[in-house]
Amino acid sequence: MKLLVIFLAETETYGDIPLYEALVRKLNQKGIQGASVLRGVMGFGKDHHVHRGRLFGVSDDRPVMIVSADLEANLRSVVPSLRKLAPSAPILLLDAEQL
Repeated sequence: MKLLVIFLAETETYGDIPLYEALVRKLNQKGIQGASVLRGVMGFGKDHHVHRGRLFGVSDDRPVMIVSADLEANLRSVVPSLRKLAPSAPILLLDAEQL
């Protein structure tokens, strides 16, 4: 079992929908076992700009992470499709143990 983790910013889009939604729909379409979108409280990326929630829930572009679990071969097979949607997003493949 492996975890596929994708890091995004909340305001990134693909066409007229949020990029995280486009990626999760692609994972579902490709038959991946499951995926969740997690919104971060605070974070930064390679540009070292800190993103965080603000007063009254208004955001300055909070971090978003998609986590998906499946067999390694299934996750690797979907990466090219994800790269077409998000060419510069950090995508990680991590070991996981199902308990």
